[in-house]
Amino acid sequence: MKWLDCLGDICPVPIMKLQRELGSMESGEHVMLVTDHSCTLSSTREFCAIYGLRLEAAEALPGVWEIEITKA
Repeated sequence: MKWLDCLGDICPVPIMKLQRELGSMESGEHVMLVTDHSCTLSSTREFCAIYGLRLEAAEALPGVWEIEITKA
């Protein structure tokens, strides 16, 4: 699994990083995006819905989310 450290990044930077990472991934591969901004969780959900990507998210620590995205 690949990791994207987006701690401290504000929108749209995490989505831009995710788009770049997805470009180098094969179908079925996973990336874990870690963020401390709740707006990133919302925008990542919207992005994944548009592009048919699977998303699972959990608040790993108070105010820190781990978002696992699987490329379709």
